[in-house]
Amino acid sequence: MKLLDGKLCAAEVRTELKARVARLAAEGKKVVLAVVRIGDDPASEIYIRNKVRACDEVGIVPVVRILPADTSQAEAEAVVSALSSDPEICGILVQLPLPAGLDEARIMRLIPPEKDVDGFSAQNLGLLASDRPATVACTPQGVMELLRRNMIPLAGKRAVVIGRSNIVGRPMALLLLNADATVTVCHSKTQGLAAICREADLLVCAVGRPNFVTADMVKEGAVVVDVGINRTAGKLCGDVDFAAVAPHTSYITPVPGGVGPMTVAMLLKNCVDAAERQL
Repeated sequence: MKLLDGKLCAAEVRTELKARVARLAAEGKKVVLAVVRIGDDPASEIYIRNKVRACDEVGIVPVVRILPADTSQAEAEAVVSALSSDPEICGILVQLPLPAGLDEARIMRLIPPEKDVDGFSAQNLGLLASDRPATVACTPQGVMELLRRNMIPLAGKRAVVIGRSNIVGRPMALLLLNADATVTVCHSKTQGLAAICREADLLVCAVGRPNFVTADMVKEGAVVVDVGINRTAGKLCGDVDFAAVAPHTSYITPVPGGVGPMTVAMLLKNCVDAAERQL
């Protein structure tokens, strides 16, 4: 068993991005990421602080807009619209979840596809589904980069994705399909889940339930990628029962330190990609 070290791979990505940002600066182009937070959700505050720290490391200029929890729909839309029309802004991130009462879909639609560094827009998802160049959601893109940098082959392999969200599960399945894997997507209504998982050469779990994947669900020698981040008894754990599953795998991601750092690294990459396209 080998760990898929997301911290190490993310550090490599940031080093590469720092050089790209420097080249853009030499051509007179600043890389600017706008981050919008509405409300005072503690988790969102931590996420944004980590993203701003990562931006600083590679030379991306963060522009943070913090709005109160009682912000109206019109006020939120006005802020996002202004950022969308600002030619200095390369990418826009609206931190989710939003406070109750705000129409998330309407706000997100205001972000132009070329500044959609989260990769959530219908246009970017459609391009991905068509196997055409697109801005890809950060977490599944981070998984693919982690697999690539560890030289794990995908062509012809059986991949099983547990979860079908637009943020992780669906784009993850599309990326694997585009990489010539044979892909099965499972979810809460899937029957015979354990048997399906045992067929997987690569198992990706993104369900948000601690220790959901157990040893009896994993094929001997499989690659297991744990996307989940759950807090139990004050500690972080993933969707995979790591202690029980790890001895049966060839590669496995730890939680924390696996997919999480790669998600932030891919956000930075998407922003630099957007700046280069704008230049």
